[in-house]
Amino acid sequence: MADEALFLLLHSEMVAGLYRAAEQGEGENGRCTTKLESMGFRVGQGLIERFTKDTARFKDELDIMKFICKDFWTTVFKKQIDNLRTNHQGIYVLQDNKFRLLTQMSAGKQYLEHAPKYLAFTCGLIRGGLSNLGIKSIVTAEVSSMPACKFQVMIQKL
Repeated sequence: MADEALFLLLHSEMVAGLYRAAEQGEGENGRCTTKLESMGFRVGQGLIERFTKDTARFKDELDIMKFICKDFWTTVFKKQIDNLRTNHQGIYVLQDNKFRLLTQMSAGKQYLEHAPKYLAFTCGLIRGGLSNLGIKSIVTAEVSSMPACKFQVMIQKL
């Protein structure tokens, strides 16, 4: 339980520190999001390498996404994704109704505009994990009501 609290605090401080530096003229807000996404990408690559070292090969793309939603998400966020949807043409929507990185923020609408900067790291985490499993993707996030969010994964065919 202590490691979860440390992860939440570290994530909050990473976001706050990058945006604080941007406000002091050391960067732009767009760069902060990119930097957070890049950090998440690298962490996702490392985590998926560790989590899949003793796992059998995946049959297909859907099996990989199920692994991300169940095992990967459970290890990182202590719960499974609440809903996985696909159009079977390379687009997956992962819905988390109580996303841990947003639960510390108010459930009201006043913080809704700040939510995207707290999701950039996780978008990178997903993209990095998929990348190490051989899937090139674009991951975006949207929040319509706190603390629920949806991650849209678009698989890029080679």
